[in-house]
Amino acid sequence: MKRAIFPGSFDPLTLGHFDIIKRGVTLFDELIVAIGVNADKKYMFSLEDRKKFIEETFTDEPKVKVMTYEGLTVEFCKKIDVDFILRGLRNPADFEFEKAIAHTNRELANIETVFLLTSAETSYIASSIVRDVIRNNGNYTKLVPNSVRVK
Repeated sequence: MKRAIFPGSFDPLTLGHFDIIKRGVTLFDELIVAIGVNADKKYMFSLEDRKKFIEETFTDEPKVKVMTYEGLTVEFCKKIDVDFILRGLRNPADFEFEKAIAHTNRELANIETVFLLTSAETSYIASSIVRDVIRNNGNYTKLVPNSVRVK
């Protein structure tokens, strides 16, 4: 069985993430959306809310699971016996950054990284941009799945 994780903070889940996940499930038997927890990072949405956004968005997709983890992504992969990491690429800067991480992950744990290019319609969307739109009372709903709503 081919299993992969799609790691990230998902603060919040965006239509760009949604695109990668929907396309990723066609490549793997199971795709685990892995929410990384970093105690030093300040999140806009709670871990529970971020998990709920993803679970509600993919409630009808049995191949998508949602888990949380702390520490190195490759250690989490080993712990849950996953051989692939799925990553989305929006631009050349993403590629350079992700390439270095992929090489490191392969060196540390023999984990392969699979890259998908984001669709043209969502390539400009980043969680940091969505958070800025929300902070400034803009219409963020065009950038996120329906499950993502500010309280």
